[in-house]
Amino acid sequence: MASSSVQQLKMKNIWVMCLVAACGGLLFGYDWVVIGGAKPFYEAYFNISDPVLIGWAMSSALVGCIAGAVISGTLSDRYGRKPSLLLSALLFTISALGTAMASTFDHFIWFRILGGIGIGIASALSPVYIAEISPSEQRGRFVAVNQLTIVIGVLAAQIVNLLLAEPVASGSTVAEIATSWNGQTGWRYMFVAQLVPSVTFLVLMFFMPESPRWLIKAGRDEQARATLLKIGDEAYAGETVTAIQQSMGQETGKVPFSALFAPDVRPIMVIGIVLAIFQQWCGINVIFNYAQEIFASAGFDINDTLKSIVATGLINLIFTILALPLVDKLGRRKLMLLGSAGLCVIYALMSVAYATGALGLPVLILVLVAISIYAVTLAPVTWVLLSEIFPNRIRGVAMSVATFALWVACFALTYSFPLLNAKLGAAGSFLLYGIICLIGFMFIFKRVPETKGVSLEELEKHLTRS
Repeated sequence: MASSSVQQLKMKNIWVMCLVAACGGLLFGYDWVVIGGAKPFYEAYFNISDPVLIGWAMSSALVGCIAGAVISGTLSDRYGRKPSLLLSALLFTISALGTAMASTFDHFIWFRILGGIGIGIASALSPVYIAEISPSEQRGRFVAVNQLTIVIGVLAAQIVNLLLAEPVASGSTVAEIATSWNGQTGWRYMFVAQLVPSVTFLVLMFFMPESPRWLIKAGRDEQARATLLKIGDEAYAGETVTAIQQSMGQETGKVPFSALFAPDVRPIMVIGIVLAIFQQWCGINVIFNYAQEIFASAGFDINDTLKSIVATGLINLIFTILALPLVDKLGRRKLMLLGSAGLCVIYALMSVAYATGALGLPVLILVLVAISIYAVTLAPVTWVLLSEIFPNRIRGVAMSVATFALWVACFALTYSFPLLNAKLGAAGSFLLYGIICLIGFMFIFKRVPETKGVSLEELEKHLTRS
């Protein structure tokens, strides 16, 4: 949008809209992590010892995530971004209450899957909603706020787990844990604490306007103009409505899936899907899989593990905050290149450390550096790019496909990691992810454009011409 309108933007309103929508990210982060702290206690309560059931309890939400990502595009294009986000908030609320009150393992699983559906919808649509209401000059910062709230949600879950879990005596049996406060009640409070942000999100989202770009796509131009007048002045609203109408052309209503394979759209879809998969396969999940072992090798005892994990959450938060101004100052492309190259180097060093047995403090430092690099580059910027690059007319469905790819990649990583670790060992696993980061660097260098400071409509013209 023209810079002449920048001084007429209503920044307070924009911040409120973005922060409310970003509650979806906060709930995504909390729901994703809270199960880790509750794990030893609900396993004891439900008397789970079969590795298959243990893995199913930890990963069942992923099934919901994939389902939520699949339906998010259809829901958001047919009914709008706002109703879809309201549905995700409702699912988070039901899941939090249901999981906390579960009396059987089957009930526990079903409510975890329900929460996963909420994650899938929110992870796709919170950044889309924010991108579609944000002025181009600050769009990167506002969309990155969604990643910040994810990190805040992760840290909140880690802190809640730490505060609620009573110390476990060394050598405690499963039966002793099952009859303890942790085993009977504590793990339930970890899940029920999610009711506070989920109900807040549900209530506040009722007062948020619909995305102006979806409204114009639905043929409701006057409502779109009314929303844009909450963001800027008459000039801003008029210019934006005209630009969106031109980008939509004659296409309104439901978008056929075949539109994603049109010649001018196909290269953009490839970029979005590859970036989504790369964010998961860049190796950061390997870091978290190795966290407990790494802290143990650095001299931490069992009772310090939760505190150590909170420390990684704090570092993640600090560097995500640092990322907010950088997304619009340095640009998306440069940060993605720095992140993929930086992680490649870190993983190479970690591979050497494991191969030579130089564990303890050196590996711990490398872990913290890797988390810092990821938090300031790939974590927030991937979501920014995904929310920007797709054309207006297909953004909901396209984001659904990209998010589906992200969660499938996460699911594949979760299940393949033990096999990779058994075959390659720690040194080989980190080397493999270093190679993946190198390939990601080359793809970004060749295919990913810079998008900072460009309106969504101007960006669409550029990408569909490429």
